[in-house]
Amino acid sequence: MKVSQTAPLLFVSDIVESSQFYCNGLGFEMTSKWEPDGQLAWCWLQHGGAALMLQQVCDEDPPAGMRGKGVCFYFICEDTDAVYREITERGIKATEPTTAFYGMKQIFLKDPDGYELCFENPSDAS
Repeated sequence: MKVSQTAPLLFVSDIVESSQFYCNGLGFEMTSKWEPDGQLAWCWLQHGGAALMLQQVCDEDPPAGMRGKGVCFYFICEDTDAVYREITERGIKATEPTTAFYGMKQIFLKDPDGYELCFENPSDAS
């Protein structure tokens, strides 16, 4: 079995706000979308080799308090410091870069629905 990519599906309360956060704030590109009745309901976002799907919640989906509980999405990047500068200049709040005990330089942030995101790269100090 060969797997080439994973793309988590995030249920979001406001897909327009969330897609703007990921595209305008974090630099993702919307490469596919579904717009029944002219309203964005689902989209595929790509950033290099990383992908996410966003879906507007409906009555059948999990309640907000259950979405993403206990999950953090880790994105491996080339330069955590550069990501930090870039996204904070766009108004995204993130923790300052720190190096974890296992040698990865990291920043953490939350998206509009509270999903936790981490951007990291191997530290020069590891």
